[in-house]
Amino acid sequence: MTIALHRFCVNRKIAPALDIPAFFKLVNRLGLNKVELRNDMASGKVTDDLSPEQVRELAARYEIEIVTINAVYPFNQRTPAVRELTESLLKDAQAVGAAGLVLCPLNDGTPVGPAETLAALQDLAPRFAEYGIDGLVEPLGFPQSSLRSAAEAQTLIRDASVPFKLLIDTFHHALYPQAAQALSQVDVSMIGLVHLSGVNDPRPLETLTDDQRLMLMPDDRLKTVAQIKALEARGYQGIYAFEPFSSSMASWREADIEREIVNSIARVQEHVA
Repeated sequence: MTIALHRFCVNRKIAPALDIPAFFKLVNRLGLNKVELRNDMASGKVTDDLSPEQVRELAARYEIEIVTINAVYPFNQRTPAVRELTESLLKDAQAVGAAGLVLCPLNDGTPVGPAETLAALQDLAPRFAEYGIDGLVEPLGFPQSSLRSAAEAQTLIRDASVPFKLLIDTFHHALYPQAAQALSQVDVSMIGLVHLSGVNDPRPLETLTDDQRLMLMPDDRLKTVAQIKALEARGYQGIYAFEPFSSSMASWREADIEREIVNSIARVQEHVA
């Protein structure tokens, strides 16, 4: 069965030049109803210059569900600054009606042992429970990342006995050297969200950065469609969120954004059944 439109989500990173009202309106115009907001847009704030109440009103007007806010970074550094950021973003998520908050690991080459990451998950879980927000742990596949593997993240979540879910990103998954083996070890019931993007840059995968991430394409080196097919075959029935990152999108007009979303959905629906 073709993946239904209600399972697709649009991360705000695709529309850096659009304010929240224009972004919600665009998503609604495409017949979609799910978005991810961010705390790393130009304004530096999840809601830009709007109040949480205004964002909620806009979401209701355009029938938008806010799936997550991206992101607590680095969640596995147990510092006052990270705890303060987490608390602030949990308040934002609750205020705007977001269901979840993404957790990203340290990504600067500094080692963080599994025990420390496990302890960080245990520290954070009660705060998420208090606010009624879901936590989604996103392994980053970069060589310098302190948590690269979805399988390792799953093990840490289980060992920590916390109710967090996995966020699988097709870009980061492709960068992990043992990607296929790692994914085969993941219980799809533990996946809370899947991020989609595409790359056709010819450089070695391990040298790629977020700036090479675009939307889905025929020559996608991440093999994102194949990743989706594998997840569907194993029973995943959750949400797929488009999350391109390239700085080139700063010049995209609304028509460009719409075209890329429509084409990417068509590519998935054509090849995944």
